[in-house]
This record gives sequence, structure tokens and C-alpha cells, in this order.
Amino acid sequence: MIRVLLADDQAMVRGALATVLGLEPDIEVVAQVGSGDEVVAAARRHAPDLALLDVQMPGMDGLSAAAALHEALPGCRVIICTTFGRPGYLARAMAAGAAGFVVKDAPPEQLVAAVRRVHSGLRVVDPALAAESLATGASTLTGREQDVLQAASDGATVSDIAKKLFLSEGTVRNHLSAAIGKTGARTRAEAVRLAEERGWL
Repeated sequence: MIRVLLADDQAMVRGALATVLGLEPDIEVVAQVGSGDEVVAAARRHAPDLALLDVQMPGMDGLSAAAALHEALPGCRVIICTTFGRPGYLARAMAAGAAGFVVKDAPPEQLVAAVRRVHSGLRVVDPALAAESLATGASTLTGREQDVLQAASDGATVSDIAKKLFLSEGTVRNHLSAAIGKTGARTRAEAVRLAEERGWL
């Protein structure tokens, strides 16, 4: 029996995933949580063989939760299951220790097959996303450039970003300029959009 932990902030999606997996004779959903902050505690309590994590959740996101789970319980395999099939997310998921990456609009039988394959020790990656990831490449943004772009995503001024990140306004402008250049954008807003689309933020 493959014991599975589900983490998704949308109760209806979480319930549908649990139903699909629960129909299989060799899979048992042993825990369901609605935020990334609950993943490690639930895994310690229920000892799943595998965790199926959404990317965008309140509190800790799924990629951070995958890394925390990999560190706390390295024997628990992780599959990222997300609506957002962005190339940068794939690279970050693998770096966080995930063994699989599937998109939610895949047919249910593909999800079930992915659970079985990852449980058996294999890696599973959505093929279209893998091809796109190779074409797009890894993020060229530095950690600080990512921080500055993330802080700019809600329209914050240079002054606001500088205060939030404890940087000088000149340093913020330099990081924004570098990020705009690296994303091929013309404006700060476009750089944020392109970085998000590529999964770099």
C-alpha cells in the first residue's frame, strides 16, 4: 500500500485528488492539509511514503515545503502537482528534492501512474514542461534580484522596496535594472510578469 499525504489549499481540488487516488487498490490517502506550513508535521504524524504538494499555498509554498520535508523525512518521496506548469518551478522543485512534477490538467491515470513510478524510486516529469524548461533555461537572476523583483510585484516604489529589504535606493535601482536586462523586459512590471511566467519568482 502506498501511503500518500495531500497538500493543496483548495479543498475541492484536494478532495478530488483524494477521491481519484483512493479508488486505487494500492494507494491510501492518509492525510490532507491546506497549507505548506502543515506538511512536515502531518508527515511526521502519518508517516506517508509520498507527498503530493501544490506549489501555491498560504504560508510556506509547496517548493519550500518540499525542501523542508526532504530534510525532515528524506524517505518520503515528493511529487509537485500544480496548475502552474512553469519551467522555473520545475528546476526549483528538483533542487528541493522532489522526484516528480505533474500538472493538474493531466488525465487522472497519469497522476496515478506518477504516484506509482515515484514510489518505486523513479523520477516523473510532465514531458511538455520538461521540453519548455530546457528551451527556457534556468533562472539567471541572483537571489537579491529575485527579492527585489518580488518586492516590486505589488507596485511598490524604489523607496518602499529599499526600506522593506534594508537596501539603499541606489542598490535597489541597480538590482531592478539587472533584472530587467536579464528577463529581456522593457519595464519593471514586465520584468516581474516574465519572471513569474518562467517560475523564477
